[in-house]
Amino acid sequence: MTIIDLTKQIEEFAPLSLQESYDNAGLIVGDPSTEIIGVLITLDVTEEVINEAIEKNCNLIVAHHPLIFKGIRKLNNKNPVERMIVSSVRNNIAIYAAHTNLDNVQNGVNASIAQKLALVNTIILSPQENILKKLVTFCPTDHVVKVRDAIFKAGAGHIGNYDSCSFNTNGEGTFRANDEANPFVGKVDKLHFEKEVRVETVFPGYLKSRIVSAMIQAHPYEEVAYDIYPIENQFGNVGAGMVGELEKPENTREFLSKIKKIFNTGCVRHTAICREKISKVALCGGSGSFLLRNAIGAGADVFITGDMKYHDFFEADNKIIIADVGHYESEQFTKELLMNIIKKKNSTFAVRNSEINTNPINYL
Repeated sequence: MTIIDLTKQIEEFAPLSLQESYDNAGLIVGDPSTEIIGVLITLDVTEEVINEAIEKNCNLIVAHHPLIFKGIRKLNNKNPVERMIVSSVRNNIAIYAAHTNLDNVQNGVNASIAQKLALVNTIILSPQENILKKLVTFCPTDHVVKVRDAIFKAGAGHIGNYDSCSFNTNGEGTFRANDEANPFVGKVDKLHFEKEVRVETVFPGYLKSRIVSAMIQAHPYEEVAYDIYPIENQFGNVGAGMVGELEKPENTREFLSKIKKIFNTGCVRHTAICREKISKVALCGGSGSFLLRNAIGAGADVFITGDMKYHDFFEADNKIIIADVGHYESEQFTKELLMNIIKKKNSTFAVRNSEINTNPINYL
């Protein structure tokens, strides 16, 4: 299997188009056509991790955090990033990152955290907007099932916990083929009337090319008529953070002690204990301060994340308990997630979790 074969599988799970504008997810270093020998999974790429990849004969590193965030103008080994790029190229090691695209999918980083906390009834805390599109196409009655099924298989028609969602209206289409046409029905230079079904369904915009291609391949007409409309509905399958419920309320101090153990963190920085019980939990792996208002609006009792600044804690205003467990600690389960994604379809090469603790923060 080549690198591009594997990265396509990861991107089917977490499309690159879902990454934030500041991000740099994808293949950062390496030739996508290279045959994979072994894969090393890590949260961060460090010089120690690259050396580990060399020792373990892994020619692909799959990380959560990108090695390069900003432009690089020279490669003079003057800083860690430059040294790592040079070392990886010299040793034929490719580096790939699945970052905010993996954060933003429903079964991604935040779902992994929610699973460790045994949360139920989980939903995305801040769903993305302007992602959904509506597809409308027109198909002869006898072929509508084939076309509709092809569209669904390509990823259209998902609404919440339902799939294969569409609305279908019977009607009559008209067209006239010119001398250069090869019509499926009707005759050249003669107006034709055909019983057709108008099929309407929704899809996330990042699947547009795949869905349109599947529709055209399944459709019997030489020229397929279809419309795509933007719609303003929120898409609950994509977005930042997650919120869910505990099976039963837990004592707040006991809950904070529990998450300290689950995340294996040196400390939990938290706001005042403003409620005795925790029932509803909001969370965001990594730096989640931008979601504090969403967590309060969702009625969460506690917001678990990392990288909260001093003044962020004032914003809790006794409406919620903030529990900062640390950036690395909140995202550590991402390695397990990436391992599951990769191993699900591949058994022909070694996939290893890095044994290097890349957390730059230490606790006394």
